[in-house]
Amino acid sequence: MRFIRFLLGSCILYLSVGGISFATATEIQSVQIALIEYEDDPRYKANIIDARYQAQPWGRLEEAVKLAIKESRFAAQKKGLKFDLTRHEVAALNELPSLINELEAQGTYFFLLDLPGEGVQYVASAAQHPSSLFFNLSALDNNLRSEYCHSNLLHIAPSRKMLTDAMAQYLVSKKWKEALVLYSDNEEDKRYLSSLQRSAKKFGLDIVSEKVFKLGNDPRDRYRNNISLLTAKDDYDVVFVADSKGEFAVDIPYSIVKPRPVVGAAGLVADWWHWAWDRNGAPQVNKRFLKKGKRQMTGYDWSAWMAVKVIAEGVLRQDVFDPKNFQPMLLSSEFKVDGAKGYPLTFKPWDQQLRQPIFLTSLNRVINRAPLEGFLHPVNNLDVLGNDQGEGQCKISKEIGKKK
Repeated sequence: MRFIRFLLGSCILYLSVGGISFATATEIQSVQIALIEYEDDPRYKANIIDARYQAQPWGRLEEAVKLAIKESRFAAQKKGLKFDLTRHEVAALNELPSLINELEAQGTYFFLLDLPGEGVQYVASAAQHPSSLFFNLSALDNNLRSEYCHSNLLHIAPSRKMLTDAMAQYLVSKKWKEALVLYSDNEEDKRYLSSLQRSAKKFGLDIVSEKVFKLGNDPRDRYRNNISLLTAKDDYDVVFVADSKGEFAVDIPYSIVKPRPVVGAAGLVADWWHWAWDRNGAPQVNKRFLKKGKRQMTGYDWSAWMAVKVIAEGVLRQDVFDPKNFQPMLLSSEFKVDGAKGYPLTFKPWDQQLRQPIFLTSLNRVINRAPLEGFLHPVNNLDVLGNDQGEGQCKISKEIGKKK
């Protein structure tokens, strides 16, 4: 089935204007985009959403997708195109392969994934059509950009390593080099800690102690759930809370024994979008989203909005849609998109991660933006965040040219 389906008319006739092929007035080409979600996604539990933890999603991402489609409508209409969105939710992650294959059979080859890392793995492995492209909106797992990468998977959300690199840069720049780290013993937070350890080594941050916390108030666990006991003995410049959910971290600021800053999952937080960013057209983006979504925009919403912008920009750039050359175009150095962050954004061809600056944020303010001044790269300064070329185990860049 063709990637672009014709909704009206049985004959394909074109008018050539300035070297670009347009559909006739009686025909509209529909580009199908599917938003894939997990019904029991723990990130969208009511208590988590209502708490508005920093760097966590504050709602589902459909409104951000719809906003980007609306913003692309005028340019698409000029070219005889229409972007159509369908939203799909699975009750179990193992249902994803059959859903993807069904949508591919219906002519959908652009997939926006708002899924945990395990779900992203299911989907990217299930694709059968060589032109299917998957855009990771919300999974931060470093391993999706390394040993578990896929040639059909592009990452709009940053990796966890990009976030910990940004924070390590900031702490080193402030000479807060000795960090006490608190983390839980669940697997996600262990991966968070591992990412922080690599960033600390990369930028010269000294982790003086690592202590396991446990959410709750059971007196038998007082040495793990009592903030005063966790932070009393060591000598440190800053407390880094590696809490992927943010539920424990929210109580840390102003509760530690020593007068020290708190960073990580509360206090000063590395995030890839913030509603208080007031440059580069961001206030207009935030205003439009607030009007449509009835809440402030988060990094997760930005990922959804940005993914549609990437798709729309790519489709509209081609004179005639060519699925074989679409992904190589996205990965080329000439393909740049504006994300209202002040940098032209491009993809890293070695792991298909969207290059982007990271904000260092408080509850109501953007304090700084990484990469910080003085942290340079010989080719692209954005590559000091996350995997540089040759890092990790991902080898997908060599596979792109082999796709049929």
